[in-house]
Amino acid sequence: MGLLSRVRQLLAPSRRQAPPGREPANRTGTAGGTTAGQGWFEYAPRQDGRPDPGEIVWAWVPYEEGDGRGKDRPVLIVSRDRRDVLGLMLTSKDHDRDAADEARWGRYWMDIGSGPWDRQGRPSEVRLDRILRLPIGSVRREGAALDQRIFHRVAEEAQRIQARKSGRTG
Repeated sequence: MGLLSRVRQLLAPSRRQAPPGREPANRTGTAGGTTAGQGWFEYAPRQDGRPDPGEIVWAWVPYEEGDGRGKDRPVLIVSRDRRDVLGLMLTSKDHDRDAADEARWGRYWMDIGSGPWDRQGRPSEVRLDRILRLPIGSVRREGAALDQRIFHRVAEEAQRIQARKSGRTG
């Protein structure tokens, strides 16, 4: 079984209901035990109005509690197929001050700087340990393409975190 097939299998639809007015949550979820390997991340932004890998877009992201609540937030798209995108959520909150506590809870963040995805120009961090699966239709606006060098650094770190979570070393 290929890596992309394993990722898709791990991202099998959940049975949760989406809040009213949102895309069906049965295709929205977190890729809990996903292992990200070489070639899993793709950088292919295009200015075509569709969410492409390497772009930061805005979408509704469910809270980890899985209680149907969530938040509209920026997401870095790292892969896509015909129906879904895989992404990593962003925040403007600085987690450097509490990095040890975040790591204790299994949350890892990486600074990526500021860009046009944030109208206030605030620096952003990307969460490396929580891979999101979102229906393409849930993405509401294109933000901007992330710098390719930064995207590749994010990919390396996220793959390292995913490998650690799955028990692999490297």
